Amino acid sequence: MLNFTANLSLLFTEVELIDRFKAAKQAGFNAVEIQFPYDLSATAIKDKLDEYGLKLVLFNVPAADLLQGGEGLACVPEKRDQFKEAVAQAVSYAEQLKPEAINVLPGRCLNNDRLEQYLETFNENLCFVVEAFSPSGIKTVFEAINTRDMPGFILHSGAQMLEVLDQLNRDGLFMQYDIYHMLMMGEKPETFIAEHADKIGHIQFADCPGRGQPGTGQVDFDRIFSAIERSNYSGWVGAEYKPVGTTIESLDWLMLSIST
Repeated sequence: MLNFTANLSLLFTEVELIDRFKAAKQAGFNAVEIQFPYDLSATAIKDKLDEYGLKLVLFNVPAADLLQGGEGLACVPEKRDQFKEAVAQAVSYAEQLKPEAINVLPGRCLNNDRLEQYLETFNENLCFVVEAFSPSGIKTVFEAINTRDMPGFILHSGAQMLEVLDQLNRDGLFMQYDIYHMLMMGEKPETFIAEHADKIGHIQFADCPGRGQPGTGQVDFDRIFSAIERSNYSGWVGAEYKPVGTTIESLDWLMLSIST
């Protein structure tokens, strides 16, 4: 049976972030993930995790203006110092919260003439993150994001992520494989996961198109979840979708997974 996490940045938004830990536990989750937890103190998060017996599996290094349409931090040559400050903040949270993985969002390049320079900067910064977290046994992951939702995103395919892994060849560095984003780019997640499970540190999912819960799009999640179970992947699978209706109404897929 797969081990699912609730992404508290997208699920249970009917309540404030501090109250989503309780909501996730009551809905049947034993683990959570947060895109950017920094609006809450690490101590406040730790208290909620302990109160409800939850594990925080993953969160992201701060990415500045990325979600507002900017380039972010991780790939921009002129923002190396800002990125290192962001990593330091993530380290301070990780010391208390002890996640299994830290995700680095590569970011956008809005001037294609500089793409190679941005890719080189990202690789250098990714090595810096690995060095920061590996001594604590925390995996560093990075993800590709589709260019329809985020035009200019520098990594947008499984093949590109594999290339980064091959180039850097670092212990403790893995892909974060987002099923929704790769479906949007025309990939076949069940095939990719079966072939490269050992290089994947975290999986996330949403239906496609629309990024809603399973059953709102065209994806056969029975097939995809079965493919993950058959593979060598043994990590967590994150529900990172935008519920159509309330979060509780969106969880039929979880109830079915638990019952089977």
